[in-house]
Amino acid sequence: MYLQYQTYLKLSIYSPPRHLHSLRNFSLWSMKKDPDLESALSRNRRWIVNNQIKNIITRCPNQVATVKFLQRKFKTLDLQGKALNWLKKYPCCFEVYLKDDEYYCGLTKRMMFLVDEEERVKEMQESVFAERLAKLLMMNSNRRLNVMKINELKRYYGFPDDYLIRIIPKYPEMFRLVNYSGRRSSMEIELVSWNPDLAVSAIEMVARKQVSEPCFSCSLPSTWIKSWERFHEFNSSAYISPYSDPRGLVEGSKEMEKRTVSLVHELLSLTLWKKLSIVKLGHFGREFCLPEKLNVLLLKHPGIFYVSNKYQIYTVLLREGYNGSELIDKDPLVLVKEKFGELMQEGLHEYNQRHHTMNLVRKKKKGTILERSEKRKDPSTDMTEQDDQGGDVGGIFDPEERERFYKLLFDDGAP
Repeated sequence: MYLQYQTYLKLSIYSPPRHLHSLRNFSLWSMKKDPDLESALSRNRRWIVNNQIKNIITRCPNQVATVKFLQRKFKTLDLQGKALNWLKKYPCCFEVYLKDDEYYCGLTKRMMFLVDEEERVKEMQESVFAERLAKLLMMNSNRRLNVMKINELKRYYGFPDDYLIRIIPKYPEMFRLVNYSGRRSSMEIELVSWNPDLAVSAIEMVARKQVSEPCFSCSLPSTWIKSWERFHEFNSSAYISPYSDPRGLVEGSKEMEKRTVSLVHELLSLTLWKKLSIVKLGHFGREFCLPEKLNVLLLKHPGIFYVSNKYQIYTVLLREGYNGSELIDKDPLVLVKEKFGELMQEGLHEYNQRHHTMNLVRKKKKGTILERSEKRKDPSTDMTEQDDQGGDVGGIFDPEERERFYKLLFDDGAP
């Protein structure tokens, strides 16, 4: 008994958890990198954080928050350092001021203008959001989806945070909230009525305009001969709509694969940026009848999908949605988000220029003092190499380095 107990302890201590095995296996697969699409997938970490800070401030009374409060929120944003230093880097976005020995932060007038513009766009897009949500429900055989799971994808589809009270009650003929188990986490949105006008995929819409049979398009270089051959073979069979009932299809069959590819294609087509997190997409495996090894299926179709592990986040992107690194069709919400990114970039540039000037002044003062002191000691001694290079000046203030820095940060605005 004692030996068995010792063996159990060794296994429990030294055996890696099962989820680590799955993560290791998951990290082994990859796709040949496309520089343009990698650039398009560059996730601007600073943009995402500032967008979250903006949302936090707008929810506060009078849209003003104490820096101490934001500092506590920094932990949830996975940020280190002082919130005050971060906020001061973006003077075009955030207005920091001292009152009664405490720092407060609000949004600048230009930032508030963009917040109002974003809100107007969301109001105008409410019917579009309702149609997107209905399409998601129609692709599920049960015609309903868990609210908590939808929340994982809501930013990809542009749904506002309050979509449950903003959209659902306004369209009672389309949706209703249900909870068949009674548990709070089991609340679902259910489709009330089927709309055949919405059960048309993006591929079918293109086919109708071109008066042709619906089929996939391939965006690969002509040198990828084997990939082109596999694509033509796959595309030769009849298209299966993602809105069709999959329960009659055999798992692992070519028909099921065709329907799954159609479904992922449609899910990506409905997003703002034509991309989705594969991990989050996998959470809907049961609802959308997705295969267990979805990653393997996506890699089989490089002409339709592009898979990347940039920033260690597995993402699938719809190739036909991009021309090089540029998104072809930009949703009105995307245009507003790009303005936010430009404002942030302007503020960061202003901050860097100001500190560059301050560093130059410090350098001159430091050099002058050093030169005078050295002359008193030994007139023949020159300044050190470090002083001559400007001490802490450089890095981001170097023109070429700054250009690379901005290209990395602001090449693409993430949702």
